[in-house]
Amino acid sequence: MQPSLSIIIPVYNGGPAFRRSLDSVISHADASVEVIVVVDGGGVRDDSEAYARQLGAQVLCMPHNRGPARARNVGAQVARGEILFFVDADVTIQPDTIASVQQMFRINPDLDALIGSYDDQPGAANFLSQYKNLLHHYTHQQAREEASTFWGACGAIRRSLFLSMGGFNEAYRYPSIEDIELGYRLRAAGYRIRLCKHIQVKHLKRWGVRSLLKAEVSYRALPWTELIWRDRNFVSDLNLDTSSRLSVVSVYGAAIAVLASALGWPLVWPLVCFFTALLLLLNAPVYQFFHQKRGFWFSLQVLPWHWFYYAYSGYAFVVGTLRYWLNFSTIPPISDNTPLRVPELLVLSDLSPELAGSNFPANKFSAPNKR
Repeated sequence: MQPSLSIIIPVYNGGPAFRRSLDSVISHADASVEVIVVVDGGGVRDDSEAYARQLGAQVLCMPHNRGPARARNVGAQVARGEILFFVDADVTIQPDTIASVQQMFRINPDLDALIGSYDDQPGAANFLSQYKNLLHHYTHQQAREEASTFWGACGAIRRSLFLSMGGFNEAYRYPSIEDIELGYRLRAAGYRIRLCKHIQVKHLKRWGVRSLLKAEVSYRALPWTELIWRDRNFVSDLNLDTSSRLSVVSVYGAAIAVLASALGWPLVWPLVCFFTALLLLLNAPVYQFFHQKRGFWFSLQVLPWHWFYYAYSGYAFVVGTLRYWLNFSTIPPISDNTPLRVPELLVLSDLSPELAGSNFPANKFSAPNKR
């Protein structure tokens, strides 16, 4: 028998992408699957709430924008399914996604949580969106199946475990690393997260230069660096594998060598050639992947962006490290073995008036250790 499933979609001014996302979920969910849409901040600039109600989803409205971590927590508190399946408002699921998630938990009773992957056909056609989403797909497809993080865009977890762990850390008010932080706490407490590479969703987001850098540096790399130092979690996986670390060193080595040459230092061009060759060698599988998917010219355009990615990742790691050690960290201080204790997840005053009288459960959550 398949475990019962609740799909939770947080949305804030979702627009056309959210409508496509919800269409895909509703069309592939049978009557036994609960679909919960949490409108974070009332969706004042679009019709997300009305559209979700029109399609028959259970809709929770929060009058103030509190961020996706809070919205997901509220949805989880209300959910009735044994499994919580979190889906972002800018992804579409495939026809077999829901069944695949249920099957993984059915045949693996010791599985605590799972995450999926973006597919290799991103929804936005511009180069930057294709490059970034394909790189995300490649990274997940090459990663270890025993995952070290959770992922809010396509991630499922047993509801009882999620509630007992206190849910997502609501200190993250914007889409950030709240999912990674939850994954670190889960692993620290002895729980298993599996990366299921066959469970894939399509990312519809259109990336621009400004939006990409803001998300990558301010909302991801900087707080993630602080989280790594806080938890001493230097796992070689996903974006933190050995190849990526060496690539960061190579990018800066080549840049310093070029600068030294411009200043008149002799005999530095061999260093430029060495670091460039090392970059190409370390990332040859990545560039081969792009060549197979999008051809030679696309792969050629990838090179400067990919090296720039290593450059700003290295910059963010240095800045994040300084912020942590100089006590300017934005990460809540938590001891390595003590999972975050979030206060009662659902505060009725956070919901719109029509929901405030509903009979939601009111629990205090601790964070048990599986070991």
